[in-house]
Amino acid sequence: MGVEEGVYKAKTGLPLWMLGLGADLLWADMNRLLGFLFHQGVLDEQFLQLQQLQDDTSPNFVSEVVNIYFHESEKLLRNLRALLMEREFSDYKKMGSHLNQFMGSSSSIGAKRVRNVCVAFRAATEHNNRAGCLRALEMLEHEYCYLKNKLHELFQIEQQRALAAGVRYPAPVQN
Repeated sequence: MGVEEGVYKAKTGLPLWMLGLGADLLWADMNRLLGFLFHQGVLDEQFLQLQQLQDDTSPNFVSEVVNIYFHESEKLLRNLRALLMEREFSDYKKMGSHLNQFMGSSSSIGAKRVRNVCVAFRAATEHNNRAGCLRALEMLEHEYCYLKNKLHELFQIEQQRALAAGVRYPAPVQN
């Protein structure tokens, strides 16, 4: 059984989920990745609480909420960068407002490291420290990209697992 871009393949070359196999393997991969993200401090218990809100009536709840977070976060990152790139930058209060939004939404999905960088970034704005703000923005963009990539990976595995668990073939008819 080979792995190509995170997709387990049978000897046929088909992904295991297409054969109705591998749901347990994928479940283990999801748990391993989540454990890693918690151990690294990328996520906190709020993410687990968000997952508990997902059920059969809303099987994509977490990914939908997180995608809204990503969309809004990218706007906030653009706004923060635009403010800092202004030649006569002095609106630390506006920057603090954007950071408060970013901190709140990051907290609500359990994005612990992103939230922590926002806290440090806000401290730099409170001291009118432009150089500190620029460093914090770089750190924030890095942590945000890391979070986005890892959650994208998690959702891909989750989607493959759901497909693998959902594929059922009828039992052979006995004559």
